Amino acid sequence: MNALNQAHCEACHADAPKVSDEELAQLIRQIPEWSPMVRDGVMQLERVFLFKNFKHALAFTNAVGVIAEAEGHHPGLLTEWGKVTVTWWSHSIKGLHRNDFIMAARTDEVAETAEGRK
Repeated sequence: MNALNQAHCEACHADAPKVSDEELAQLIRQIPEWSPMVRDGVMQLERVFLFKNFKHALAFTNAVGVIAEAEGHHPGLLTEWGKVTVTWWSHSIKGLHRNDFIMAARTDEVAETAEGRK
């Protein structure tokens, strides 16, 4: 368990600062299985979770949806047979905010208890 998965998201407005390169390096160490990537000019965090079948992948997708809704911070979710790709970024600032790292850590927590993981 790390401090990120215990934190809560803060309201993020269009003028909120994106994480700096220094902050990115420090925060990514706390969620080592996530990959920072740039898509359409926007820095995002992404991780693929593997499952035994579609039923388990869908249950995980729904569980991530529950934590996302509770925090008011929503990821990109691509659910396929045996696989869920989760992508976090802050839409309002078109990049990464500390909230994205918090939610990635909390997604990892959901994955730890998810049924049907490979």
